[in-house]
Amino acid sequence: MNRSEAVKTKQNLPKKDLPKKKTNVFQELWRNKFLYILAVPAMVYVFVYSYASLPYVAIAFEKFNYKTGILSPFVGFDNFKYFFQSSWAWLVTRNTLVINVVFLIFGTIFAVLLAIILNEIKKKKFLKITQSTMLFPYFISWVIVSYMLQGLLGTENGLINNLIANFGGDKTNFYSTPSYWYPILLILHIWKNTGYTAIIYLAAITGIDEGLYEAAYIDGATRMKRIRYITLPLLMPTICIMTLMSIGKIFYGDFGMFYAIIRDNSSLMPIAEVIDTYVYRTFKNTGDPGLSMAIGLYQSVVGFILVFTSNRVVKKFFPEGALF
Repeated sequence: MNRSEAVKTKQNLPKKDLPKKKTNVFQELWRNKFLYILAVPAMVYVFVYSYASLPYVAIAFEKFNYKTGILSPFVGFDNFKYFFQSSWAWLVTRNTLVINVVFLIFGTIFAVLLAIILNEIKKKKFLKITQSTMLFPYFISWVIVSYMLQGLLGTENGLINNLIANFGGDKTNFYSTPSYWYPILLILHIWKNTGYTAIIYLAAITGIDEGLYEAAYIDGATRMKRIRYITLPLLMPTICIMTLMSIGKIFYGDFGMFYAIIRDNSSLMPIAEVIDTYVYRTFKNTGDPGLSMAIGLYQSVVGFILVFTSNRVVKKFFPEGALF
């Protein structure tokens, strides 16, 4: 075969059968240089706080001394024993798990429901206003939310207690009654985070082929049936991935939320003291970084195990929803 015949043969080959040119690392970096430049701040942040700080995990096994730093005397698992033998170990672990599981379940349900509702809205102006409104709470600081909540639930001047008093009822001291706070915390979490999470699900819904909905409509499927048999099944991989990512943080309470709202209220600590706030209070009271590091390492290890276990379960029963 001469050169001209070889060229013609190559031109006649389908594109997928043509040999692919290998791209080295430098060509890839240059081709997508602006995307990599945008990623640099995030990469630096992750490297500094997630990898460069790894050697300091050794503090969890040491009696930390500020003079010797990471070379402090080795004490083995004494810091862990101090935590697990205390009366708070089981309490803060239970609170963290229960609160986060409730947040995860109801947060996912409300976010998916809101995304489906937004997808059904056809008026673009109304949709833009709605999306902006539902995103606004996400950017409000928990400190501001705590003062707003105080204005609602305060015993003397709270709006709810004033309404109760105007109708002849007795005022309730919400901040000394733990039984009210599981639903209160859940409502706050949904109000603040659902709008942001719904945007992710809405993006996944808008990526679904419109031809599927048109075919179902022609076949006589109602709107509810289209949601049930098209939207939800095709949204399941995104729901699984988001859930798996949340499971990795199931041992981490929202420190900003709990510390700003509960503060140092000893009446509410039995139901609202989570591991993150306990670590902070422990370090504030004892000044021992080794003990705080031991509790933080306990969080990380359990979270790591939960992610891999849950991902393995999902991969076995629903491979499309697995992270890896």
